[in-house]
Amino acid sequence: MAHPLRGKTAIVGVGHAGFGDASGFTEMEILTQAALAACADAGISLRDIDGLATCSVTSGMWAMNAAESLGIRPKFIDSTMIGGSSFVEHLLPAMLALDAGICNAVLVCYGSTQRSGTVNRAAIASARRLLDAQPYEHPYGPAAPAPSYALAAARHMHQYGTTREQLAEVAVAARKWAQLNPEAQMRDPLTIEDVIGARMVADPLTVRDCCLVTDGAGAFVLTRADRARDLAKPPVHVLGNATAVWHRQISSLPDLTVTAASESGARAFEMAGITAKDADVVELYDAFTINTILFLEDLGFCPKGEGGRFVADGAIAPGGRLPVNTNGGGLSCVHPGMYGIFIMIEAVRQLRGECGERQVNGARIAVVNGNGGVLSSQSTAVLGTADTL
Repeated sequence: MAHPLRGKTAIVGVGHAGFGDASGFTEMEILTQAALAACADAGISLRDIDGLATCSVTSGMWAMNAAESLGIRPKFIDSTMIGGSSFVEHLLPAMLALDAGICNAVLVCYGSTQRSGTVNRAAIASARRLLDAQPYEHPYGPAAPAPSYALAAARHMHQYGTTREQLAEVAVAARKWAQLNPEAQMRDPLTIEDVIGARMVADPLTVRDCCLVTDGAGAFVLTRADRARDLAKPPVHVLGNATAVWHRQISSLPDLTVTAASESGARAFEMAGITAKDADVVELYDAFTINTILFLEDLGFCPKGEGGRFVADGAIAPGGRLPVNTNGGGLSCVHPGMYGIFIMIEAVRQLRGECGERQVNGARIAVVNGNGGVLSSQSTAVLGTADTL
C-alpha cells in the first residue's frame, strides 16, 4: 500500500539569484529576487504564498525577517535550522501542512552574501563559538568544518582502502558537469593531479576537495498535486522525504564512515516505494569530496566501503553510469554557506528537461540528499515526474 503522502504535493516553481558575487545587494534582497523568480516560474505571485519555510546561518528569527521583507502573512511557518540540509527537511512539514489544508502554497527560500557581505565568515564563526558552544571540540579550536570532514575522509581511506585519487575523482566529475552549466562559477578544466596538488586545507583534503565560497539565493514553491496540474510548468511530485540527525559534533558520530543518510535514505525510499537503482539522477550535498562517497554508500548506490571504487574512471561524470551533481555541485557550481536548496532546484530542472547540455535524457526519478553541520543532519528526498505516480 502506497504511503498516504506519496505524490500528494508537487514543486511547481523554482528560482535563484545572485550566483557567485552579489556585491551591492543584501542577502534578503537576493532571497527576494529568487522568491519572485520561483513564483513567476510557477505562474503565481507572492500574494498567493500562504506558507513560508526558511532559515539563515546568521539570524535565529529569520522567518520573521523574510515574511516582513516579502510582504506576506503566512498561515504556516517553518524556520527549522539544521544546517545545509534544512531546505530538503522543510519538505515534510510543508507536505503535512498542505495535505491538512492549513495552507495552499509554501515558499521555501534561502539567501546568503557570505562572499561579498560586510560580515566576514571568521566573525560569524567567532559568534557561533559563544552562542552555539560545542563542548567536546571548541576548547581545542578546530578550524571547522574542514577538519571534521577530513577525519571522515582519513578514516574511510584507512578502513576501506579508498585512495586520494578516488576522492579527487569526485571533484573532477563535478567540474565536468559544471563545464556544461553556464551558471556554474568554476568551469575551467580540472584534473586529478590538479586536485591532489592544490593547497592543503586539512589533510587529506586540499582546497579543490572543498566547496566554493560564493553568494547566492534559491527558492521553490510547493502546492498540493491537484492544484499543481493547473499551473505554468509540469509539476515535480514529492514521492518521499525523511530526515535523520545523529550528532552535532563530529566527535559524537559513532562511526566516521556511516552517516545518518543511511536512515533518512531508507525511510524516504520506503515512502516513495523505490530503491536506489530506480534513480535516474542524483543530487548530493558535496561540501567536500568525501561527502559524495559516503552518501552514495549510505543511500545504497554501492556497498559500504566501495564508494571510492564506485566513482572511479568517471563513473559519476557526464557519460558515466550514474549522473551525480549535474549542476557542478557545491564543489564547482555554487555554495553560499548552505547549499541544500540548490540540489532541490537542480533536481526539479532535470525532471522538467530544462538543463540544456547537461540534461539527463529521460530522467523521471531524482534522489536528493541534503547534509548539515559536520555530517550531522541528513535529509533525503525522492522527486518524480507525473508518470511515476
